[in-house]
Amino acid sequence: MGKRERGAKQREPRPFRALAGPFVVAPPSGCRIRTRLHLSPADEEVLRAVGEHLGALAGADLAARVRIGNVPAAHNRRAERKKALTAQSSSRWAGSITRTSEDQYQLARRALNARIGSLRQAIATITSRLAVAPGTREQRGRRWVRGYADDSERRAKQQRLQILQGQLRRAVRERDSGHVRVTRGGRRLLNARHHLYDAATAEKPLTAADWQAQLEGWGTVWSARRMFLTADGEAGAPFGNYTLSIDPADGSIAMVLPDPLRVQYANAPRGRYVLDAAAVFRHRGGQWADRIAVGASVRYDITYDPARGHWYLDASWSTTVKGQTAPAPALKTLRQHPVLAVDVNADHLAAWIIDPCGNPVGAPHTIPLQLSGLPAPTRDARLRAAISQLLHLAQRHECAALVIENLDFTDARATGREKLGRGRRGKAFRRTVAGIPTAKFRDRLAGMAHHAGLSVIAVDPAYSSKWGAQHWLNPLKQQASTGSTTVSGHHAAAVVVGRRGLGCTARRRKDGPRQTAATTATRRAEAAAVRPEDRTGTTAPAAPSHHSTGRTERTAPARTSRSTPGVRQTRARPPGKHPPHGPTTVRGPSIHDQLTLFAMPETANTGQST
Repeated sequence: MGKRERGAKQREPRPFRALAGPFVVAPPSGCRIRTRLHLSPADEEVLRAVGEHLGALAGADLAARVRIGNVPAAHNRRAERKKALTAQSSSRWAGSITRTSEDQYQLARRALNARIGSLRQAIATITSRLAVAPGTREQRGRRWVRGYADDSERRAKQQRLQILQGQLRRAVRERDSGHVRVTRGGRRLLNARHHLYDAATAEKPLTAADWQAQLEGWGTVWSARRMFLTADGEAGAPFGNYTLSIDPADGSIAMVLPDPLRVQYANAPRGRYVLDAAAVFRHRGGQWADRIAVGASVRYDITYDPARGHWYLDASWSTTVKGQTAPAPALKTLRQHPVLAVDVNADHLAAWIIDPCGNPVGAPHTIPLQLSGLPAPTRDARLRAAISQLLHLAQRHECAALVIENLDFTDARATGREKLGRGRRGKAFRRTVAGIPTAKFRDRLAGMAHHAGLSVIAVDPAYSSKWGAQHWLNPLKQQASTGSTTVSGHHAAAVVVGRRGLGCTARRRKDGPRQTAATTATRRAEAAAVRPEDRTGTTAPAAPSHHSTGRTERTAPARTSRSTPGVRQTRARPPGKHPPHGPTTVRGPSIHDQLTLFAMPETANTGQST
């Protein structure tokens, strides 16, 4: 005898939440390209001297901005700070430094607010579970709250609650005072300085030479990250930038030196230094040349990678007017073409081509995307390679857009282990969630798709995996049973994502004959009609008799919704019209019966029928 037969209390199902409508992701509002600089020893000496001098000024200005606190932009004393920095650099270098300090301060404020929200979510979760006796659960409204497993875990959570409450009080005091904690170069690198012995890769115990090498290596990375070589562009300036200008004819680079360094390093008029190296932009260099030819502003950043020992030059500019967004194509227009539906997972991307009618076409596609445990440059390269495969696949099938889920694990990552399980299993699940590149994948896909002439449609991710396994997994497996492609639940979820982007419902209609009184009358009229070219005289054609062979038209199955090689679907009869019962009609389930069959409320997953 099962639990249901013994009268055990069953958990009440959660109500279906309303689904947000799909939208077209806005294309990027800016562009950034990079090239490598092959510097001479003299160039490296000058760039290091300029970067360290301006980096010291940027650190002092950032400290001054933090001491001012959270004030309106009109009272941040930027003009005063810029005037003080101009005497030690130049007017335009001082403007770039003060602008960067303001951006870093505001970013730290946003990070502090996010930290406060994360602490409050974790405290609320622990508090609600501490109110329930260990090993039991309580129902609060339509939600069940489970207590901790035993008393030992409950005591540990009480201690953690006190720690989180103390951290929250300190964070709130920092926010109210207007002070933030910012480390130029990265706080992780600063903390590594105090644990250099533990972070050493050489065999331990370290010798004096190994320790000195470890210390010098840290110092090289620290100084490289704290250098400041950012020159903001200015409209109307020669080649788009007064501070650092690049001639597109030969790629020569001319840089304005700070006042204290002009006497020692200047080799050109007006306190400038012309580098021996030339800048050549292989990627999108034509757009950069067209922009600086008309005097539009271009920003340049020079960085040094100590791990590779290479210098890089980045050029960036805005493609839209300040305060406006780039225009995006209408969703109605994109729905008239096939789309590529993508389901993002921790280790791969599951994709399927969906025609405008909502049917999966061809075979599914699986693109591996293993990013865990890899350095940042390798992860970025693999992510770009996976997105390039998606774009080539969409272009090969003449798709107009790619449909992805609007995933955002911000709340899940903020609450952390308080909601994503405990123990070894919970830690593995949290690591999986943290490894899914949701925001970076969406932003990188939007930029690369825009340059490839494609658009990106974002949809609500709710119930995509559940409804894909319920309505599409088995039919898709039967369809692909003869081929070599393995259909998984992720591919079924991709189909639901694609249909949602096209405005279709997630449910597919059952196969089989569907007839209504309206369709039967239409077919009879079509069978009785005679084309003008078929007439041989003035005699009118005889109406078909009920005893003629034309009767078979009433028993033929209804036409399928689309003649694509995807999963076969048939049109359901219009709601409210019931066909007459008889031996020549087949009555299908009504819309209400279908919703009851799949245990779905009538208000869930509303969309345009196929």
